[in-house]
Amino acid sequence: MMIEFSDVTKKFRKTIAINDLSLKISDNGIYCLLGKNGAGKTTFMKLLAGQIAANTGQIIVDGQVVSPARMPISVNFIESGSVQFNMTVSELIKSAASLQTEFDRDFAREMVGKFGLSLDKRYKTLSLGMKIMLTTIITLANNSKIILLDEPVLGFDAIIRNQFNSLLLESYQNKPRIIIISTHLIDEIAKVTDKLIIINDGKILLQTDMIDIDEHAYTLIGSEQIIIPLLSELNCINKTKVGNMVAAHIYDKRITLPNGVRLDKLTLQDFFIKYVGGDYE
Repeated sequence: MMIEFSDVTKKFRKTIAINDLSLKISDNGIYCLLGKNGAGKTTFMKLLAGQIAANTGQIIVDGQVVSPARMPISVNFIESGSVQFNMTVSELIKSAASLQTEFDRDFAREMVGKFGLSLDKRYKTLSLGMKIMLTTIITLANNSKIILLDEPVLGFDAIIRNQFNSLLLESYQNKPRIIIISTHLIDEIAKVTDKLIIINDGKILLQTDMIDIDEHAYTLIGSEQIIIPLLSELNCINKTKVGNMVAAHIYDKRITLPNGVRLDKLTLQDFFIKYVGGDYE
């Protein structure tokens, strides 16, 4: 399976949501799509799903050009706030299975039981968290080669979010594929994702593996006199100064620490903030 964006631009009147964006994805994995509000995450997903058309450029999925007239059957996009018909849980699973030849009914029923959803409950009677969980289960059970999830658990409690992450991992282990998740709950999704895409001002700012972040993202802390000379040979993405002390946030090779310097790991959330946060002092 190959996803390719080539010089794609999408405008909404005078607003440029996606700006000459190019990207290739060919490996299965759980991709974390990060960006500030308005960075273009949802527009990126809608373009990939064929729900909207690009103004310029080309999107190809599995060798086929994507457009609203040629929406890719291999892509399943679930936008934040998606709803289902007011059927029972059992009826919704049966309906989904009748529409999708590769729907994994056994997986859907197993996950419904695991997460405490009653098959006899109607959709409207479920809590908001359980509605999201059911929609996600049905989406993952259809075995599409590409799954797009836009802010799937934003606003829900820690228990629901943990259940969602477990569901995501179990689904991926059952059927490896490309799953792209847009979220603001960065450090939580870091526990289950293995690949990272950062989008900013409609452009891809970074595409890498989480292992790369673990190995190359860190903070050096020490006096200004010691830290500043070290930065001449390092990619310092941001730094903070308090008095004579400096915290330099690095995305580069590891170094041998001189006396008086401490190294702290950067969480994914801190790395994202420092990476897209603009010029440092």
